Amino acid sequence: MIEKYEDYYRKVGKRIKTLRTEKGWSQQELANNCDKVDRSKISDMENAKEDFMFSTLLDIEKALGKNIIKIADEK
Repeated sequence: MIEKYEDYYRKVGKRIKTLRTEKGWSQQELANNCDKVDRSKISDMENAKEDFMFSTLLDIEKALGKNIIKIADEK
């Protein structure tokens, strides 16, 4: 992961986890509602442990039915 973007990855991961838990879903349930994302990828994203493709983020957004990307603009 590129160090200068770590803060964004943490914010995205936190947002994913918040939206997932608001739905009452486990990481596996979220993964089951995505096209090509497994539970371990969700865990890595939520914990800002891994860089990820934009398409992966869009897949998770679609499954959650919420906008995740807007958090990148928050201060």
